[in-house]
Amino acid sequence: MSQQSHELDGIVAIRRYIDRIVNGDEHCRGMKVLLLDNVTTHIVSCVYSQTEILEKQVYLVSRLEDVEKAQHGSHPQQQPTSHLKAVCFLRPTDVNMGLLMRELTKPRFAEYHLFFSAIVTSGQMHMLAEQDVFEKVKRVQELYGDFIPINEDLWSLQAYDTLAMTVSAGTSWAPKYAHLYDRNMQGLQSMLLAVKRQPSAIRYARSSPCAEEMAKDLYDKILEDEIFHFRPRNRQRKVSSIAASGGGGGGGGGGGLHVIVLDRRDDPVTPLLSQWTYQAMVHELLGLNNHRVVLKGAPNIPPDLEEVVLSATQDSFFKDNRHKNFGELGEEIQRLLQDYQKSTAQHNASNLSSIEDMQAFMEKFPELRSRSHNVSKHVAIMGELARLVEVCNLMDVSQFEQELACADDQNAHWRELLQKLESPSIKIPDKLRLGLLFALRYEHSGNIHMLQSAMNKGGVPPHMVDLVNVMLRYGGTQSRGPGLYGDHHNLMKKMTKSFLTNVQGVQNVYAQHVPVLMDTIQSASRGKLPASTHPFVQGSYDTSGLPSHQQSAENLVPEEIIVFIVGGVTYEEGTKISEFNNAANNNNNNAGRPKVRVILGGSTVHNSTSFLEELKRTSR
Repeated sequence: MSQQSHELDGIVAIRRYIDRIVNGDEHCRGMKVLLLDNVTTHIVSCVYSQTEILEKQVYLVSRLEDVEKAQHGSHPQQQPTSHLKAVCFLRPTDVNMGLLMRELTKPRFAEYHLFFSAIVTSGQMHMLAEQDVFEKVKRVQELYGDFIPINEDLWSLQAYDTLAMTVSAGTSWAPKYAHLYDRNMQGLQSMLLAVKRQPSAIRYARSSPCAEEMAKDLYDKILEDEIFHFRPRNRQRKVSSIAASGGGGGGGGGGGLHVIVLDRRDDPVTPLLSQWTYQAMVHELLGLNNHRVVLKGAPNIPPDLEEVVLSATQDSFFKDNRHKNFGELGEEIQRLLQDYQKSTAQHNASNLSSIEDMQAFMEKFPELRSRSHNVSKHVAIMGELARLVEVCNLMDVSQFEQELACADDQNAHWRELLQKLESPSIKIPDKLRLGLLFALRYEHSGNIHMLQSAMNKGGVPPHMVDLVNVMLRYGGTQSRGPGLYGDHHNLMKKMTKSFLTNVQGVQNVYAQHVPVLMDTIQSASRGKLPASTHPFVQGSYDTSGLPSHQQSAENLVPEEIIVFIVGGVTYEEGTKISEFNNAANNNNNNAGRPKVRVILGGSTVHNSTSFLEELKRTSR
C-alpha cells in the first residue's frame, strides 16, 4: 500500500490544520486570542487539550458569539484589546458571518486571521471585505476541517434529525431538510479534502434515494469545483483521472480510494443493541458527547469526577482499551490501579529523608496527581457501568437481544419476549428495544398487533408502543435494502458470515452480532460488492487498467474506502472497522486478503436513546 494511505486518519488531518492555526507563521506569532464557534470548539477539543492550546501563545480561547455579547451586549463599556491578534476558526455559516461582520465594524483586536472549516462563497467574501473598513483582516484561508474526528478511523458531523432527512428524500418534504442535507454534503467533501484524496469510484446503497442523491452530488461537485484540483475538458471525463493532476489515490483498474454512501435505515438493528466495549458501552449507558461523560448524580462520585473527559488523544489508557470488552476492561483497570499503587509507594512522602528526596518528590508530584485523577476516573466509570449492568439486568437483556438479531426461532423468541415483558426487573426502555427487535425480525410472520398488546400489558407506555409501526415504516422490509437477516435466504452467504464471525474471535453470546456494514466492507474490499445493491455513480470509475476480460465495474478493488452513513453510525460499527483495519495491517493474519484501510463517517454517532428520539420525529 502507498505511503499516502497511512495518512487516511481524521485525527491526524484535523490536528495538522489546528497546528497551522495555533502555531501561526511570521505574520501571526506572539500572544493571540483563538475565536471559535460551537462546532469548531468541538473539533478543536478532539485533537487538542486546553493546556496544549495555551502553550501555543494563545492568551484566551473564546467563542465568537461570547466576544460579540461582550462588545455589543452586557459589557459595552469593555475596551478593545488592540495589542492582541485574533485567530478565528469558524464554519462559514450565515450566523457566523453576521457575527464576524459586526465584529469587524467595531474591531477589538489588532489583527484578524480568518480560517474557515469549509468553502467560503464569493458573496460571503465580498461582504467581509465591505465590512473590513479598518483593514484589520490580514488573512482568509479555507482549511476544510468540517468534521469531528472521534477515532483515527471514525468521524461524525453531529448533525441531528437526519433519519427524517433520509425518509423525506425524493418527497415533497425534502426541502424542509435541505439545510441538513447540505451539512452532510459539506462534511463528506471536507473529509476528502482534509485527507487530500480524490475518489477513483463512488458508490451508494440502491435502496436509499438520499444516499443516491448524495453520491451523485458528490461526483458533480468534484467535476465542477476547482477546489478538488480537477479541471475536465468535458463532464464525461473520469474522476479517477485526477491522479494525473497530482491528486491522491486514483488509478487504473480501480485501486485508489472508493467512497461508499450508505443509509442508516438499511440496518436499524445495530443502534438498538446493548454494547459491551468500553467506548460504546459508555455512550449507551452514560452518554459520550464530545468526549465528555457526565457522572453527576451517580452514587459515590466525588465533585471532581462529576464530568470527565474520555479522549484517545489525551488519555493513553482509553486509547488502548476503548475497543476492549467489559471483562477485559475490568482486568485492565485493575492492572492500571496496581501500577499506580506501586508508583505511589515509591514516592511516599513519609520516606523523604533529605532535601534531594523532597525535590524529587515535588518534581514528580504533578505527574502523580494527574495519574491519580486518571485512575480515579476510569475506576469511577467502570463502577457506574457495573452498577447499571446489574440494576438494569443487562446481561439477561443483551443475551436475548443477540438472539433476536442473529437467530431465527419465532416460537422460542415469542415465549422469551413475553417473559421479559412481564418481568419487573426489566426496565421499560429495554422492553421497548426488545419489542422493536422482535418486530423487525418477524415483521410478516409475527402478529404485530399481538406484540403491541403484550408490550402494553408489560408496562410500555402507548407512545412507545406506537414506535413499532414507526420503526417498520422506517426500516421494515419495504424500506430497507437486502442483507439485514440474509433476506435472499442464501445459505452459502449465511455460512460465510458465521465463519467470519467465528474467526474474528467472538467467544460469548453478547458479541455475536455483526453489523450489515461489515458484509458491505468485506465484499467491497475484495471487489465483490454487487452493483445490483450498491451501484457506481456513472462516470465515477475507470476500468481501463484492467484486462479486457475483467473490465467490469464490480471487479474494482480499492486500496482505501471512505464509508459515509447518512442517518448516523454507531460505536459498534466503529469498533468493527477498527478491527478490520488492524487485521488488514497484521501480515500474519492477512493471507490472501487485500490490504484495505477503511474510514467510517456519519451524520452523528447514535446510541439507542438518540436513535429512537430521532425515529419519533420521522412520523411528524
